[in-house]
Amino acid sequence: MDARWQALAVLTAARTSLGVQFQSLASASPQLVGELGLSYADLGTLIGLYFLPGIVIALPGGALGRRFGDRRVVLAGLLLMALGGVVASLATGFAGLAAGRLLSGIGAVLLNVLMSKMVTDWFAGREIVLAMAVFVNSFPVGIGIAVVLLGWVSAAAGWPAALAASTGFALAALLLLLLGYRKHPRDGAGADAAVGRIPAADAALVSLAGAIWGLYNGAFAVMTGFAPTYLGAAGLAPAEAALLTGTATWLVVLSIQAGGLAAQRWGRPGLLMAAGVLAWAACLAAIAARLGPPAAAMVAAGLLMGLPVGVIMAQPAQALRPEDRAFGMGVFYAWLYVGHAGLPALAGWVQDLAGSPMAAPSFAAALVLAILPLYAALRAGLARRRIRLALAGLN
Repeated sequence: MDARWQALAVLTAARTSLGVQFQSLASASPQLVGELGLSYADLGTLIGLYFLPGIVIALPGGALGRRFGDRRVVLAGLLLMALGGVVASLATGFAGLAAGRLLSGIGAVLLNVLMSKMVTDWFAGREIVLAMAVFVNSFPVGIGIAVVLLGWVSAAAGWPAALAASTGFALAALLLLLLGYRKHPRDGAGADAAVGRIPAADAALVSLAGAIWGLYNGAFAVMTGFAPTYLGAAGLAPAEAALLTGTATWLVVLSIQAGGLAAQRWGRPGLLMAAGVLAWAACLAAIAARLGPPAAAMVAAGLLMGLPVGVIMAQPAQALRPEDRAFGMGVFYAWLYVGHAGLPALAGWVQDLAGSPMAAPSFAAALVLAILPLYAALRAGLARRRIRLALAGLN
């Protein structure tokens, strides 16, 4: 197998452990609420704590990769994830679970930032959109594994076993990386450069890319997180709403892969971006306006919203010099975690203010549409960057 594709296969398989661990708490939630007396507000807080460290860890995480090497920092992240899973499985209440989730979340941030940089190193300039589409799908695939497996483990052996199982996945990923991954020549590249010193223009470009990714993920979190409320208001029973949301999520996995393959075969990243964004926003608007059956709109959203994902994830490779990728991916992911943490809370505030369950899908549609002007600004900035670099090469 080509070294690039072997690296992608190992990194993608290892990153599924992140999705498994993120979902592990939700999979065990009935037992946690029943046995530890947690409220649903406690449960929501614990789920969100997994991503909270990203707001402050993403930037130094990228710098650590440049200083100590990407592979070493990823291995350290997997160890932290494993340790966090053990702490959570031994908890006797909210505080212990919170400590485990935060510890695991720190490791997950290191994994996310540095693995994305590693894939970029292998595929920059060649098949980057397809590679990123494959890589990004590892997270929802991991969630799907946890939904199928860990709920059963929790019911059969108790919630500690389900949380401990996420440790097993992290350790398996660590072993896979040790045995199956060959370091890229640019692993830890730029270690001698001043930490955090990337050109201001490049920092602005990768921030635009990160803001797009933050909007995308924030809108997805609003769409799925508020689904029981707005689908219930549209007449669906809770079980039907849950099944529909799960179906849409699995369809996103297929959609992301389809977008990557389309970009690889036909190019036209701008067309993929516009098609995915406009179709997704239209589906959310249809749900909010009660136009047609909500099930059809949710299924269509799942089928189409993944088209631009590979395109979005390929943008940092164009915005950053190779020696700046480690820290630059930290900038990119910092924006992601801001969107993850802030936009669902803002959506809740908007819904409370509006007094309507349909405010959430309307707000999500507005977030999705805001991606297009940011993408246009990013493409214009990248074009100016290419011209600047070409002129510099002539001098």
